[in-house]
Amino acid sequence: MRNSQDNQLRLVAWEVTRRCNLNCAHCRAGSERGPYPGELDRAKCLEILEQISLVGRPIVILTGGEPLLREDVFDLAEQGTQLGLRMVMATNGTLLTPSLIKRMKTSGIKRVSISIDGADEHQHDHLRKVPGAFSGAMEGISLLREAGLEFQINTTITRQNVGQIKDILGLAVQLGAAAHHIFLLVPTGRAKEMVNQEIDAQEYEKLLHWFNQRKDKVSLQLKATCAPHYYRILRQQARDKGEQVRFDTHGLDAVTRGCLGGISFCFISHNGIVQPCGYLELNSGALGKATFQSIWQGSRVFNQLRDFSSYKGKCGRCQYLKSCGGCRARAYEATGDFLGEEPLCAYDPRSKDAAHG
Repeated sequence: MRNSQDNQLRLVAWEVTRRCNLNCAHCRAGSERGPYPGELDRAKCLEILEQISLVGRPIVILTGGEPLLREDVFDLAEQGTQLGLRMVMATNGTLLTPSLIKRMKTSGIKRVSISIDGADEHQHDHLRKVPGAFSGAMEGISLLREAGLEFQINTTITRQNVGQIKDILGLAVQLGAAAHHIFLLVPTGRAKEMVNQEIDAQEYEKLLHWFNQRKDKVSLQLKATCAPHYYRILRQQARDKGEQVRFDTHGLDAVTRGCLGGISFCFISHNGIVQPCGYLELNSGALGKATFQSIWQGSRVFNQLRDFSSYKGKCGRCQYLKSCGGCRARAYEATGDFLGEEPLCAYDPRSKDAAHG
């Protein structure tokens, strides 16, 4: 049984382990070396992959923590590939070796994302809290390039590195990345201590306009994540030019709408709790007690997120609600209500623009 087109499952991020070899200041999970009790065993993980395949053929992101610290991670990738799922991996890059990359390729992993949060060693290592993290990631990227395995660069934007974003994008181009995805800081997990490092709404708006203007000037794919206003800006700029908005709706670089949590995306924690996303820690079902299919289709939280008439504040009044949606995790952190208005949005639905939206 498949979901309706409106709630088609496109993307699953799976925290296959919470263990990590770094100690990043902005980590949503607050990951450390562990061990973490309750991590799902191999048999349960293989079962979950089969359950996911009954709902759709999404991209499955094997993430963490650091997924390479899970000994059977390639068994999971292999099983997902055999089931027709598109398997990708998010890693910090410091543990990559030629033999691991060879195993990635044979298991069917199609793309690897590596987080780079500074244009140089000083800035990246400052956020990662481990000396040598930048040089290790650079070495990992070099090995991926030599092996011909597609990779992308992910960057979390904070006040500390927003001034370097142009240089980080330039670095991504220079390194030969397939894509550069930017993430706007969401103050959850260890990142709660960085709440004062969020850029403000006006700077956020300015950054997203700049990022959109780069898409025709660089050779790689650009995507803004945890930055739903980007999808409003795309429509506003296209309208101002008298153009139709054209979206690529397939693959990891798919541009469809803003906040996807509970709508076409979900997150699975290391112990099998399903959430709308990794930043919105609302237990929407436990895979130890229910099937993935029953959670995806029947979760109360997911169904509330899919009902746009239930959104509140200026998000609820906004004509861009269906294309943007506001960051539900930021709304929850700021107001205690995951259906509340996005706190870092500069747009006013009562503006002159709203009359032409």
